[in-house]
Amino acid sequence: MDTLFILTILIVIGALAFDFINGFHDTANAIATSVSTKALKPRQAILLAATMNFIGAMTFTGVAKTITKDIVDPFTLGNGSLVILAALLSAIFWNLLTWYYGIPSSSSHTLIGSIAGAAIASAGFGALNYAGFLKILQALIISPVLAFVLGYIVYTIIKVLFRNHNLTKTNKRFRIYQILTAALQSYSHGTNDAQKAMGIITLALISNKYLTTTDIPFWVQASCAIAMGLGTSIGGWKIIKTVGGGIMKIRPVNGVAADLTSAAIIFGATYVHLPVSTTHVISSSILGVGASHRVKGVKWGTAQRMLITWVITLPISATIAALLYFLLNLIF
Repeated sequence: MDTLFILTILIVIGALAFDFINGFHDTANAIATSVSTKALKPRQAILLAATMNFIGAMTFTGVAKTITKDIVDPFTLGNGSLVILAALLSAIFWNLLTWYYGIPSSSSHTLIGSIAGAAIASAGFGALNYAGFLKILQALIISPVLAFVLGYIVYTIIKVLFRNHNLTKTNKRFRIYQILTAALQSYSHGTNDAQKAMGIITLALISNKYLTTTDIPFWVQASCAIAMGLGTSIGGWKIIKTVGGGIMKIRPVNGVAADLTSAAIIFGATYVHLPVSTTHVISSSILGVGASHRVKGVKWGTAQRMLITWVITLPISATIAALLYFLLNLIF
């Protein structure tokens, strides 16, 4: 077997590993509210999330195409295999590190930052497709802001509609609704996050001349969907604790508002073929709901720690990927 083929195999394995890790890393965000309010038992929530994630991943490919062509040009990328492998190793490392410490960082930020860092290390800043790269960055930055604002508005509307209802009965009713919103949340997560690994594999196939178009092969879509579904089945309990209870004390009515908000934002991004951070969107929607419920009830210290992680993820990932590229270049 030649070196190029071996590198391609390693990239496919790495991308599926990234999707698997993404499953238990980010799925914790999707089910955190339903678990923390006891709307679902942990095992039930994970099974629901795994199923809906798989279905969501099999539904769309637009975001995958964006990842394939909008950060770098797959048809002109020099040393494409090493660039992509370095990016994957960097993203996996950062995801595992933040998962270990229970910090809900962004898989999207780390992957996109890693691709950019490795590409720059390979061919300089001219390797980036700036129009597409900046469009993706804008989506990553604006989506959490929209989630916060929409979360605030949605919960405000719910407060007005149910202001004369008994609080205990309302929360019992919303606990049932939350099962549906958790399913919707997990489905939306699958429609956006699983596609990132699909885009990476397709990028590698084009760069290594195994594919001539940006269309996502079915085997790539199916394997990534399975990898994310399997990863989801493991769960990420440390992150569930942070998102489900570390931001605010979540009641069923809060959970429904946050789930509806984040699902709407993620679906919107998927519809326009843009990758967003489900971690950022979900966490920001909970912050928006919390601010509408009671500003002093939000644990802003946790929010500050999360914000710092969000800001540093992209440059750290880019730096790690660049270093890994130079290392891999010595090996291969």
